[in-house]
Amino acid sequence: MHIPTDLTFYCELGLEVLLALTLGYCVVLERRLAAVRKGQEGLKTTIGELNMAISGAGASLRALKSAAGEAALTLDDRLKRARLHIDELSVLTASGERIATRMESAANTPRVAREIPDMPLPSTSILSRLERSVQ
Repeated sequence: MHIPTDLTFYCELGLEVLLALTLGYCVVLERRLAAVRKGQEGLKTTIGELNMAISGAGASLRALKSAAGEAALTLDDRLKRARLHIDELSVLTASGERIATRMESAANTPRVAREIPDMPLPSTSILSRLERSVQ
């Protein structure tokens, strides 16, 4: 019965070799899993930083939207005032043109030689009133 003992020995030897290979593969697999876990932690940190950056960008966007709204209101107010000034200037321009036309027609018409009383100019009158109000 020498043959069965040898067969048992070789079977046990084969199992030990397979067990050693399995152990080696488990060590390699454990190292790979550790690398994956390390990468996962780095990815978790990166995702956290990205999340904070997105939150900051959202806050900046809200602030920008608010500033744009305020700028729009200011611009609308300035446009209204500019339109009022345009209307006022057009009235003044039309009045100035009428006065210029009257002055031109008066300058072109012959005058009767008569003495014109010495009246102060309107600008002198305005200046004297301003000087009195300052004192």
